[in-house]
Parts: sequence; structure tokens; C-alpha cells
Amino acid sequence: MDRNQATGLILFAAVILVYSIFFTSSPEPQVQDTTGEVVSEVQDNTNTEDFSALETEPDSLQDIKAQIQYGVLAPFVKGDAQDIVLENDKMIVTISSKGAEIKEVVLKEFKKWDKTPLILLDEESSDLVYQINTTKGPLSINELYFNASSGQRVIDEENVSYVEFTAQSAGTLIKRTYTLADGSYIVDKGIELKGLGNFLVDSNVNILWDDRIKKQEEDIEESRRKTNINFYKASGKHDYLSLTKDVASEQISEPVKWIGFSQRFFTTGIIAAEQFNAASVEQTTPNDSLSVKNMKASISLPLSDGKANLSYYFGPNNYNVLKKVTPGFEENVDMGYFFVSWVNKYIIVNLFQFLEKYFSNYGIIIILIVFIIKGFLFPLTYKSYVGMAKMRVIKPEIDELKEKYKDDQVKQQQEQMKLFGQLGVSPISGCLPMLLQMPFLFAMFFFFPNSIELRQESFLWAHDLSTYDSIIKLPFTIPFYGSHVSLFTLLMTASQIVYTRFNNQLTAAQGPMKNLGYIMPIGFMFILNSYPAALSFYYFVSNMVTFGQQALIKLFVDDKKIREKVEASKVKNANKKKSKFQTRLEEAMKAADANKKKK
Repeated sequence: MDRNQATGLILFAAVILVYSIFFTSSPEPQVQDTTGEVVSEVQDNTNTEDFSALETEPDSLQDIKAQIQYGVLAPFVKGDAQDIVLENDKMIVTISSKGAEIKEVVLKEFKKWDKTPLILLDEESSDLVYQINTTKGPLSINELYFNASSGQRVIDEENVSYVEFTAQSAGTLIKRTYTLADGSYIVDKGIELKGLGNFLVDSNVNILWDDRIKKQEEDIEESRRKTNINFYKASGKHDYLSLTKDVASEQISEPVKWIGFSQRFFTTGIIAAEQFNAASVEQTTPNDSLSVKNMKASISLPLSDGKANLSYYFGPNNYNVLKKVTPGFEENVDMGYFFVSWVNKYIIVNLFQFLEKYFSNYGIIIILIVFIIKGFLFPLTYKSYVGMAKMRVIKPEIDELKEKYKDDQVKQQQEQMKLFGQLGVSPISGCLPMLLQMPFLFAMFFFFPNSIELRQESFLWAHDLSTYDSIIKLPFTIPFYGSHVSLFTLLMTASQIVYTRFNNQLTAAQGPMKNLGYIMPIGFMFILNSYPAALSFYYFVSNMVTFGQQALIKLFVDDKKIREKVEASKVKNANKKKSKFQTRLEEAMKAADANKKKK
């Protein structure tokens, strides 16, 4: 107990004592009649006695307690709570006059997996508390009662709904204002404190946000893998808590621009108009299924002349929508590692947005995206095919060298490099074009699981392209595979095996590399069985289009003509000197062989 609290208790006891001595009425004198019974001296006034003092006593004590605990804010601790609604075409925001804080947010365009209303935030799952530091200690503004006024305004040619909450008495004012524009997922908020004087010990408001993220999707484990806290520092650096740890936290000592509680498809975020002084964040994964993850944030909001402005975002993880909110806010959508994220951010997202204008079926959109990307990469596919064809036609010469120098691997490799130089063939000519296509393949691995555009969109037998398409429910669980069978994943695996067999015939692959091509599709079958159906469907269609492209190329690429070009290069390069790169490579190989023999 600190000094202020002790002083308050002593004063409270003194008030009670004085009140009981001077203001409590004494008993009326009594007389005894001739029969010995005790009767009242004023029996006629029994039913008219004034109890007003006794009736007001509880209120008086309550006022005293409020004065001791809340000081100048005591007049605001009593009132009636009313719900005020802000609404536009995107969402319904309910705010209580007690505390003047948001108590519920409903997104109108979306439904939960079970088709019930999608409530992104409510009183049961979220506590959003604003505290001020006073001479009485930290006090919660959420405990105060406000008067509300609401209406419509036109700001920058946009219709804006607003609610203004005020608590005012004897020169003291606390105001909290909310505005919501049409077509927006952003709720702007202003806070103003006046007349508190020396009652405040600093010029900060502490925001304490505790959110038990509500389950919006059927597959809670996949949702947990995609749910975490993102934050963006005022210096322009994005950071986040670990996605894999059950408990993760961080103390952010430098100024912060925004903090986002990001789910797989939706985000609730708090954004400073200028910056937050500091913050601490924490997330835990519960053992039950009542919430996806539990998230906490403690934020210091500075006041300037008793005022501060900030915003809330309650909406979908649509990359183009988030990008318009505030710098870096689009980082709430995981677009993959830096070497593939550029494909999603600058190509796939915009391509999806363009095709959505003309097609409503997302299965058709995925097919069109495959054709567009494969068409764009066709020159690389053609070069890869020709490179593999060159390696195929010179295979007899390579086999001859392997047989001739089977006991000397270094000499064998040197002679192979010499042969490649004479024939004008590069051993990586078939691999390099395929390598350049890899960012597009890996980009889809991040795009489809996080694409809200595919949420609850059906195609063929898949009821939801954002989750797995289960055609058979197994009565048991297969390790690393699951308890269901995804048909799109099976189709993708089968097409990949056929493609591998066809590709091995083109390249005349031998040894471990030949078998590796069959092992990888089986491995991906286990991995992708629980991934979104859209991803497996994309890879399946991509394999089928690749078959078509290679069949088309085969019509125009003749092995005989390639052999003629190779022979012409052999004659042309017969007396050609070794390149500096080839010389250095041979020297490095000789040095490695010499070191091996020394050991």
C-alpha cells in the first residue's frame, strides 16, 4: 500500500466516524405505562418518520469512495451504458458509452466457415483498455461513462459516419471521437484530455490490448500456423514474432508505427497517426480450441497538448487493400521469402486482380494464370529443351569417356569439359532455364495458402479452394500425411511422375538423379495433402501445360539437325584455345585431386 492509499483510508475512516457522531439520529425517549409495557412517546408519528438521510447514505459513501479512487474523474464513474453503432457497407462497429471503446466488430462481406456472421472482435474475446497515469495511480478510461452524439459528415467528398463521446464536469473534459468512411475498413479515433492539470503524472496513454483470436476457419491448426503478431517500427523496419514457437514475446524499445494481430485471412491492427513511443508484444498458442492464438500488446501513446490520433484496421488480408492503409501494412500478408516475394507482390497479385474483373470462377482464373505464366516463360522452356537435346545427342561420346577413364575421375571430368568446349555444348544449358523458373513455382507455395480471394470459393469437387479437397475420410491418421485423401494432390503427384519419366527419356538420365525424380513427387504428395486445393490444382495444370509445350517443341526440334550443329561446332572449335574459365577449372580439379592423394 503506498502513501496516497494509506492517507485515503485514514480520511475515509475519519469521515465515517464524524458522520456517525454528529448526523446519526438518537433513539426517541420511551415511557412505561401503568401496565408495565414500554411504548413510544410519539406513537402518532411512527408512519411519517423521515428516512431520507438513511436512504442517501449509500450514495454518499459511494461518492466518497469514487472521490478517493478517481479524484477529479469521480463525476464520470456513474451512468447508464448504451451501445452506439457505426456502420458502412463493409462492417458494423458497436461502441459502448461506458468507456467509449469498441466492443464488437462484424465484417458484413464475410462469413465464418460454418456460415455464421464473422465477428472479428467482441467483449468475450478482446479487452482493449486505455489507461492514464495519475496521482491516484493508473486509471482506466474504460471505467468512465460518456455522453454520445452521432451523425454524418462529408470529408474530402466522402460520406463519413461519426460518434463523439464526451465526459465533462467543472472544467474537466475527456473526449473520444470515432469516424468511419464509406467503403473503408479503417476506424479513425481521436482522444482529448482537458482540465486534468497536475492530476496526470505524464503525457502518455497506455493501451493494453488482450485479444483471444476467434476461430474463423474450419482447420484451426492451419490457422495457427498462419497467425502471428506483426509490427512496423517508425524507422521503416518490419518485424514479427515467431510463427513456430508456442510462446513468443518482444520488448520494443524504439518508436512503433503500427501493430497487427494477423490471422490467416484477417487482421486487426492499431496504427498511430504519428508514432507510439514504445510497445511490448506477446503471443501464446492455447492447448484448447477456444481460440486460435492469444495475443497481447502494451503500447505507449504520447499526447500532444492533451490530444492524440490513431486508427484501427478491421478487415481482410487483401494485399492491395492493406497496401493503401499505411506504409508496410501489407506485410501482414506473408508473400514468401525475398527471392520469391517479388513474384507475388508485383505479378501474381495484380494478375489475380485483373482476371477477377472478367471471371468469377477461381478455378478458371487459376487455369488462366498457368497459361499466362507458362506463355511468359516459354522462351526459357524452349532453351531448356534444346539444351537437354544437345546433351542427349552427345551421350555416346560422354559414355565413351566414362568407360575410357573409369579409374581416373579427375581425368574423366577434364576430358568431358574439353569435349563440351569442342562441341559447343554447355552441361548447364538445360538446367539454367529451369532454375530461372523456380521463383514462380515457389511463389505459388506462399500465395495460395494466404490468398483470401480463394476463401470459400468452390471448384469441381473442392468446396473451398483455400483448404484441402477431401474425397475420402480415413478412419486412422497416416504420419506426415493425415486422415484424409486429397484428389487434386493425387492428380498432381501422378502428373509429376509421368513428367519425370518423360523428362528422363529426353535427358537420358542415369543413376541417382533418375530415381530422385520419382522420389520428389511422392514426398510432395505427403506435404501438399493438407495444403489448399488451389495449390495442388495449380501444379497439376502446370504439369499438363508443360507436356503440351514439350510436345509442341518436339515438332520443331529435330535431333538430327541438332547433331549437325554439334558436328559443325566440333570442326570450328578443333583448334580453339581453352578459355580462362576452363583453364582455372582444370587447375582447381588437379589441385583437389592432389590434396586427396596426399591424405
